[in-house]
Amino acid sequence: MVKPRVYRSQALVLKSAPMGEAGLLVTLYTRDAGKLKAVVRGARRPTSKMVGHLEPLNMVEMSLARSRPGGIDTITQIQILESFSSLKADLDAVSRGIYLAELVDGFGAEGSPNQELYSLLVETLQFLNGSSDADSTLRYFELHLLKCSGFMPQLYRCVECREELSPGKHLFSPDVGGTLCLKCTPPGARVMRLSVQTLKVLRFIDRASLEELSMLRINAGLAVEIKNLLSVALKYWLDREIHSKTFIEHLEHSQKAGV
Repeated sequence: MVKPRVYRSQALVLKSAPMGEAGLLVTLYTRDAGKLKAVVRGARRPTSKMVGHLEPLNMVEMSLARSRPGGIDTITQIQILESFSSLKADLDAVSRGIYLAELVDGFGAEGSPNQELYSLLVETLQFLNGSSDADSTLRYFELHLLKCSGFMPQLYRCVECREELSPGKHLFSPDVGGTLCLKCTPPGARVMRLSVQTLKVLRFIDRASLEELSMLRINAGLAVEIKNLLSVALKYWLDREIHSKTFIEHLEHSQKAGV
């Protein structure tokens, strides 16, 4: 069946870049088609009314004209459904939002629908918009991003011997896909020590909803351990640095230093 020339889609704007003399190349994560790149012709002209609609983190409804095979579709109409204005008014919050967008850009595949990932991004942005516990919200997103992208680390059994993990200290290795008991360490695998408390929190985050995160109470040392473990896992699967994460850490360091 021939696809219609013009179609509509709902999406989150992940990023945009100049294209040609006055156009914009926009990267979006759509509800029905996964990651999508589209062009907006003339968007950077002073008379254009579209450029404000294309800010990163905007949730939009748009009409697109299909290109020829191998080309880039063109956005012809666009409407903002949610701008997350409260989030964008706060530098810390918007930097976290951009971090989520960068992760989705890295893990999302073009033309591969993943409504679970789309819903995760929308719900997490909505939660960040009014959340007082942004760090736990980020950890929730990171773990569930791995889960709905097919890279969820094993947290309940040793990935080598397949035995159920008994209470105690264990090891974690993204190289082999998750948690190891102390007697199973594959040669050459990069491993991290995994405390009982960290494993419990990761399991809680795996099973919890965003709303249930308010029940989570962890100390600063445990929070750092969980953050570092998920950071290693994300970097392993993404195979590159996450630039917005560095900016968030710079902000946190400046705030602690009183800058």
